[in-house]
Formats: sequence, structure tokens, C-alpha cells
Amino acid sequence: MENGVMIEHVLFLIIFILLIGMISGKVASWLKLPDVALFLIAGVVVGQGMHLVNEPSSSFMNQFILTAGSALILFDGGRNIKLSGLRKVWITVSLLSVPGVLITCAVVAFAAHWLLGIPMMYAVLLGAIISSTDPATLIPVFKQVRIRPKVRETVESESAFNDATGSILTFSVLGAITGGQALSVGASVTGFVQTAVGGIVVGLLIGLVLVYVTAHFKLGWLRDYATIALIVTALGAYWLGDVLHVSGFMATFVAGLIWGNHELFKLELDDKLNEMAHFSENMTVVMRMLIFIMLGSQVNFRVILDHLWPSLAVIVVFMLIARPLTVLACALPDRKAEWKRNEIVFMFWVRETGVIPAALSGMVAGMGVKYADVIASVTFLAVLLTILLQAGTTAYVARRLGLEEKADGET
Repeated sequence: MENGVMIEHVLFLIIFILLIGMISGKVASWLKLPDVALFLIAGVVVGQGMHLVNEPSSSFMNQFILTAGSALILFDGGRNIKLSGLRKVWITVSLLSVPGVLITCAVVAFAAHWLLGIPMMYAVLLGAIISSTDPATLIPVFKQVRIRPKVRETVESESAFNDATGSILTFSVLGAITGGQALSVGASVTGFVQTAVGGIVVGLLIGLVLVYVTAHFKLGWLRDYATIALIVTALGAYWLGDVLHVSGFMATFVAGLIWGNHELFKLELDDKLNEMAHFSENMTVVMRMLIFIMLGSQVNFRVILDHLWPSLAVIVVFMLIARPLTVLACALPDRKAEWKRNEIVFMFWVRETGVIPAALSGMVAGMGVKYADVIASVTFLAVLLTILLQAGTTAYVARRLGLEEKADGET
């Protein structure tokens, strides 16, 4: 494809996808459904149905959108976490974010190996991909219904932290698969820790330097470009992490944490907070549109139909066994949080799969990994069903469990 034709093709796709995304988002607000569910369905319609979007998963454009979009969304997830709000629940959040991801991955892997008949290494890869929850879906849901702060902060923080964990776990398993080696527990743990710690160090370095030269009262010479500095921080942290062969996803998430908690470093950005918030919100919406509509357009319904019932059985195990087991294992040991039964049951149900699993699945498909089509089809079903069934009923479940709080002035 010549350069001129390529540019026209890319521009058309971006313009068309964003137009479809805006329409889908409006329909989602009318139906009171999470927008990503409508983005997925719209992608299926314009891709598989109308053949207007036919971008292969291995194309540069697709891989660039998945990588850049994931980095920006993870950065924003970190930026929205207030560390001061985690004092009482930090043990639960920590356990959910690392051991919890491993528990979910293990349960899903055994179910996928047994029900889908795929080799254990690839079953573990599937478990790693769908083991994290989604702040990009949860945060809009919690804006619609007021949940008890302790529960809301725990679930939101978990969803941001475990995205980074899930991505590191995915690439650790991918490294073993593409390297043609058996999955060694010792080597995997060592590689996981090195990748995560390296990503944390890179994120701290990039985040501190850029927030300092933006927010410092005297030396903040980038203050007028605060929103641009956000993008440079997010993508720069990912890029440097990738260059140094550590977790770029962890790096960009930690850099987001630094920006979101700049006041802990005696830095001040009050005059830029609204501007950055509006910019970040719109940026993540654009990335969600691009990622999910592209994912929907690439769904292979033949593979889904060929493995429909085993895949649905894996999703049932995922939602009704893996999640409750994970929450019990991570919340019960935390005596400080004083979890009540209704709060734990609510966390059983709230575990939407979303942007990062979708992006990771797309990356795996683009790499041509064996069983990638099966992994992609299960991921698609996990995203669609958890968003429709769980995100769509979060408000109802919160009311039934007595966790909804009245807005100020309501009786």
C-alpha cells in the first residue's frame, strides 16, 4: 500500500471509529449500560457485519493503538488512586493485586485446560490475560451509583493495580512460550519480580522528574503544558521500561501514581487539576473507543461457535468460582479492614474484564501465538459477559446489599 493510500486508510479508520464510538456511547447512556459493551457490539456490526473495518490484529496501526492506549489508560488508572485513602484497606488491595491475580489465573488455567482442551501453558496464558479487572469500566459505574467509600476505593484501587500485575504475568508466560521452554516456577517468579521492580523504578524516576518540572512552584517551567506533560510521562515511562526490558505497563502505572499523589512530594497543581481531569477523561474515552471497536471488528465467530459451550463454562468458573475464591483468600486475612459479609459478597460480583485484557489479547493475536484465536474468543466473551451481567447490575446489587449511599440532600 502506497504512503498516500495508507495515510487515507488510517485517517478514515480513526475518524470512522470515533464517530461510531460517539454514537455508541450515546446509546449506552440512554440504555444505562457501560459504554464499552456498546463499543464491542458496534465493532462487531461495522467489522464482521458491514465489513467497513477490516484491520488485521497484526497490523502496525492495531498494535500501536493497543500499546499506546493501554499505557495511557493504565497511567490514568494510577493517577486516579489516592494513596491516603488506602490506609485501612491496603492489605486487601495488595493481596488482591498480586496473589489475587495469581489465584484467578490458576483457577481459569485449570478450567481452560480441562474444558477447552488446550495445553496448560496456553491455558495459563489465557488465565493471565483475563485475570485483571478494569478501572476504565468500574469508575464510570461508580459515578452512577454511590457506594460505601471503603468498598469503592478498594475495588477501584485493585482494578488499577492488578492491570499492571496481569500484564507482567502475561508477558512472563509469553516469554516462556515463545522461548520454547517449560514454565519454571522459580524462574517465572524471579523474572516476574525483576520485571515488576524494574518497572516500578522506571516509573518512579520518570514520574518524579516530569511532575517536578511541571508542578514545582519555582522550577515548574512546564506548568503551562501540564496536559502534554501527562502524555509524555505516560508514554515515556512505557517506552523506557520497554527499552530496558522491564515492565513498561508497571512503569506507566507507577508514574500515574506519582502524578495523582503529587501533593505528597510538596508539589502543587491545583490550578491545573480540572484541565488535566477533563483531558484525561476524554483521552481514555477515545482509547476505549479505538480498542474495543477494533477488538469487536476482529472477532472470529467461527472460533467462538466452535468452542462456545466450553468457553461459556470457563467464563462461569471465572465469574462464580475464581472471583469469590480470590476475594475470600485476600479479604479474610485483613482484620484491620473489618470487612462485613455484604461488602465481601459485593466484591464477589464486581470484577469486570475490560481494556487491558482486551489489549493483551490483541497483542497476543498480533504475535501469531498458537491458540491465539481461542484465547481471543474467550477474552471477547469474558469482556462482553462481565460488562453486561456484572457492570450492568452493579447498582442493583449494591442496593440489595445495602451498600448504596444517599447523595447529599437526599432522604
